[in-house]
Amino acid sequence: MVGFPGGPKAFEICAKFCYGMIVTLNAYNVVAARCAAEYLEMTEDVDRGNLIFKIEVFLNSSIFRSWKDSIIVLQTTKSLLPWSEDLKIVGRCIDSIASKTSVDPASITWSYTYNRKLSVPDKIVEEGINFREKIESVPKDWWVEDICELDIDLYKRVMITVKSKGRMDGKVIGEALKTYAVRWLPDSFDDSVSDALTCRYKYLVETLICLLPPDKGVGCSCSFLLKLLKFSVLVGVNDSPREDLVKRISLKLHEASVKDLLVPARPPQNTLYDVELIQCIVNRYMMHEKYNQDEKNKANGDFILGHEHVTLMNLGKLIDGYLAEIAHDTNLTISSFIDLSQSIPDSARPIQDGLYKAIDIYLKEHLSLTKAEKKKICGLMDVKKLTMDASMHAAQNERLPLRVVVQVLFFEQVRAASGVQALNNNARDTSNSTTNTDEEWEKTAADDNKSLKKQMSRMKIKDEDFGKTENC
Repeated sequence: MVGFPGGPKAFEICAKFCYGMIVTLNAYNVVAARCAAEYLEMTEDVDRGNLIFKIEVFLNSSIFRSWKDSIIVLQTTKSLLPWSEDLKIVGRCIDSIASKTSVDPASITWSYTYNRKLSVPDKIVEEGINFREKIESVPKDWWVEDICELDIDLYKRVMITVKSKGRMDGKVIGEALKTYAVRWLPDSFDDSVSDALTCRYKYLVETLICLLPPDKGVGCSCSFLLKLLKFSVLVGVNDSPREDLVKRISLKLHEASVKDLLVPARPPQNTLYDVELIQCIVNRYMMHEKYNQDEKNKANGDFILGHEHVTLMNLGKLIDGYLAEIAHDTNLTISSFIDLSQSIPDSARPIQDGLYKAIDIYLKEHLSLTKAEKKKICGLMDVKKLTMDASMHAAQNERLPLRVVVQVLFFEQVRAASGVQALNNNARDTSNSTTNTDEEWEKTAADDNKSLKKQMSRMKIKDEDFGKTENC
């Protein structure tokens, strides 16, 4: 029969019922049987206790009470559209699933799939309760893996219903979306992927973005948001959802890792990574931090809280690590490197070893830089903020301009011989003397360099002798 819902197997169920034969219904065939019975008008008006009535009893008393059966039935509805939608089977399955996700975990008695590590530290283990009791405790995100098998359209409807009930924590919603992304998005993506698959990934990413919890990104990790952003760039996600992602990431950029920030660039950009995008995110982050700090200053006076200071230092380490990574790219312009380096305040870099490393890599990979360009990029670095190890490396670094090497040796000598106070006094003297022309520096720097290196060597020998004496 052309257009018969459920095909021959569904028709067979209806025929057996008519002849009084035993009919076996389960989660896999009940939707097809229900649609077929509707098509054949097997209603109570025709005969009391007809097939439609019996199937509805089975759905309500068995299927919709079962967690996994509700999911299985929902999956089967897609091949039976529009019948399954018109008969409200889809909606009832979604309501059944969403209602169960909001049940108190302590009341969960049915089986569920959970192959991940607990998304939240397990207090039960911390308190020393035995392993058996730990297994019996149900995590808040117990439900997220089972619904990952749903098609993205059905998944979207389930998640919208879950969120509409207002009982689910944003972190659990974020964990659910992350789990779905891990299940369906590939680890890597290249241009050889077919257009059809690219469109599918694009729709999936856009859907996940629209499902993100409306709590300013608190419910999702920065790493997950940046993964979505990478795919957004690769598959050409529309501007609006991409903008939403950028806003969320800019609120918690300090939580990211360098690897998270390595978003591939797309034409017409000729760099390996999308540095402009990261620059935009950093700028937004700093604007947000400045606004928050201004508000706190109004309330508490000019007082920088320890948490904000630590957060800023984390950002400094992140950006310096990212600069070191992108510095290998021979197509990265010096202006892009400098702009990104200067996008965070000096207070984010109490120690500048990371920045020095990035500058050194850039100098190594860009051998065609002029003297002026080398001077400009090295001007990003404050040699007073280098550790002893970094200073010793810089003092012997032939890639650095001679003027910078002399400054490093000078400040290291002052630090070793006179202490921090002498360093500050001489720093002011040095800053006042930097009005000399580059030609004058070139004439005198070589002699000063040799002299300072000799003094540093003597100091190093004295330190070694002193150490030997103490050991004796």
